[in-house]
Amino acid sequence: METHKIIVFENKYIRRIFYNKEWYFSIVDVIQVLTESPTPRQYWGKIKQREFLDYELSPIWVQLKMKSADGKNYNTDCANTEGIFRIIQSIPSPKAEPFKQWLARVGYERVQEIENPELAQERMKNLYEQKGYSKDWIDKRLRGIAVRQNLTDEWKERGINNDRDFAILTAEISKATFGLTPSQYKEEKGLTKKSQNLRDHMTDLELIFTMLGERVTTEISQQEKPDTFFENKNVAKRGGKIAGNARKETEKELGKSIISKQNYLNNHLTNNPDNEIEILEE
Repeated sequence: METHKIIVFENKYIRRIFYNKEWYFSIVDVIQVLTESPTPRQYWGKIKQREFLDYELSPIWVQLKMKSADGKNYNTDCANTEGIFRIIQSIPSPKAEPFKQWLARVGYERVQEIENPELAQERMKNLYEQKGYSKDWIDKRLRGIAVRQNLTDEWKERGINNDRDFAILTAEISKATFGLTPSQYKEEKGLTKKSQNLRDHMTDLELIFTMLGERVTTEISQQEKPDTFFENKNVAKRGGKIAGNARKETEKELGKSIISKQNYLNNHLTNNPDNEIEILEE
């Protein structure tokens, strides 16, 4: 299985993908971080041209599909941790050593977490605590991650495998639950950065109704076993509608909307508010 993710080093984005049981990183992203070159692809091209003469670098990268700025997937030169270390040797940069230390730590921690998911949960819990989130909120957030994972596993069982279809089905649940797609919800909360995870900026009740919509969708899907995308889309709408009806009843009782403009950027995140917590969450 390939897991796509963006990680952050010194506020710069680096794309990576879990492939053949290890992480592969976008080489041009690494080069841009280390050199701040406006043309990292050309920079990488010159390194390849120079090093190819000695056949030194030729075996250490592969081309993997990665999402570009236009939202489309393109073949991208990628290397694993060992390969990136070798490429760094060809790049004069004062950031090289701190980047190596960061990369080694990131790669090692994630491999451990793939083998033992409890380590990933503990790491996320500690990160959320450092950010200033309450214990009750963290418990709901971590439970929501488990509910989401169960849903994506169920979708895969039903033949849903690409990011676009996951996004469409997720949007259907969200629209039925809150009347907003995830992108509209991010706008409502003033979240403008691609790295900002909507769920990290939800209130307790928003998280609860998100979980409800996704859990009901999972239950319906497991019972009915839809085998086409259209049928899966219908199940997602129905699961979201159950949560949406519960949300509306709750709003009547409380006399206010559950949907909130509140985010956790300004009032709650006490340490490095601009650095989002990385979640392996499809």
